[in-house]
Amino acid sequence: MFTGTGTALVTPFRTDGSLDEAALRRLVRRQIDAGVDFLVPCGTTGESPTLTHEEHLRVVQITIELAKGKVPVLAGAGGYNTAEVIALARELAALGADGILSVTPYYNKPTQEGLFQHYRAIAQAVSLPIVLYSVQGRTGVNIEPATVKRLAQIENIIGIKEASGNLSQMAAILNTVPEDFIVVSGDDAITLPLTALGGRGVISVASNEIPAEMSQLTRLALRGDYAGARAIHRRYHPLMEINFVESNPIPVKAAMAEMGLLEPVWRLPLVPPKAENQARIGAVLESLGLVKRVHAACAN
Repeated sequence: MFTGTGTALVTPFRTDGSLDEAALRRLVRRQIDAGVDFLVPCGTTGESPTLTHEEHLRVVQITIELAKGKVPVLAGAGGYNTAEVIALARELAALGADGILSVTPYYNKPTQEGLFQHYRAIAQAVSLPIVLYSVQGRTGVNIEPATVKRLAQIENIIGIKEASGNLSQMAAILNTVPEDFIVVSGDDAITLPLTALGGRGVISVASNEIPAEMSQLTRLALRGDYAGARAIHRRYHPLMEINFVESNPIPVKAAMAEMGLLEPVWRLPLVPPKAENQARIGAVLESLGLVKRVHAACAN
């Protein structure tokens, strides 16, 4: 269910900082029309730590309403309080989510045994498929291959979003988990090499901007057409890189604002990108034809 390209949806806000439901609906429809394989609302790319509980549920609810019968919805439910994660996961299940993406606890840095018990407790509390999310650079804790192997034995823990940036670790995970356990990239730029190792796709930031292109890249790679996938990767690699010139999702929302897809609004502690980085983002978008050049009209 969660193979191919899944978009880690940004959460659009109005200029007053409130949730922009109309923009969210436009973004979800745009993703579905472009052919993405699944949607991931309220992950950390969606600024989930800054959403109220009601907003979190509303974003997922809207996504499910629009995606029902078209693409699966893998809703975010992670955090450092296991009981709260379980409560949220149950609510998302009641809304009709198809699965749960759960980032590792951050700040309290549990041991590997703590991680195992945390995820086992979630899996025992909800019957939905659960995808682990390991991103040590953001959370301070890594799910090691041996722990992934243990967790993969639990029936409804079906996969992992691997964003360690460590291809050797990803290969070790793929070597140790069952064949049907899904390993997807958490980094756009690693999608192609991970697929060559046996990965099943990506939960993508760049597909917020280029959903059709990221979907095509992943489909080609999964079919073994690495030349075709490589051509797309090479063209859009500058975008994949510029999306992380500052902390995600600052750059991607800045880019989407330039593309006319949403208002350039973030919630504190996130702020707009520095002027020089905004210029770099704009230059990449222009080079890829994602925004029109306006400078020529001003030259005279």
